[in-house]
Amino acid sequence: MNLETYYDDPTTPSAPQTVTPSPVQKVAPPSTPSPVSPLVSPAIKAVFTEADLAGEGVTPDASRSTVTGCLASLPPVDSADLLRRSDWKYTSGSVLTHEVAAYPAKEGTAVLAEAKCPGQPLTVAALTGVDAHRAWCEGSTCTVLMAKGHFVSGVRVTASTPARASEAAKRLAKVAAAKLVAVQES
Repeated sequence: MNLETYYDDPTTPSAPQTVTPSPVQKVAPPSTPSPVSPLVSPAIKAVFTEADLAGEGVTPDASRSTVTGCLASLPPVDSADLLRRSDWKYTSGSVLTHEVAAYPAKEGTAVLAEAKCPGQPLTVAALTGVDAHRAWCEGSTCTVLMAKGHFVSGVRVTASTPARASEAAKRLAKVAAAKLVAVQES
């Protein structure tokens, strides 16, 4: 008796067995979170809130119209997190847009110097605490841009008349400047 074949089934020939490898799963390397710019939090805090505009008689405008003019002429930011925007409507139908953009690799004054805005220059009194500001009106839309550190804040008002737009833009530029300075100092 051969013990090596004693337990083999004599009726079925032994077929070579093939081993099917299990599918190889590609495991992604552990992801390292991209560093969050320290400028994100100040950008969020510098954009207008309802409390900032309580005396303006505006309500949030969810339509998020396309930004044109001066705000659209600003260079793009490195990340969507570095751009904050709020849109508002007056009961009269006038529209207010406020944007705050952070440029980690560039000073806001350099960004402001490059801004090419349509329309006529608008004279705005000195804005306390900002490094620089510029303003323009095109028709009944007025925009004030201001820089502080690596930030550019822009206020754009479209109203029924050029006079109303420039008056509101100048008034709101002071509020935007105060917010920009406050987040830089905190």
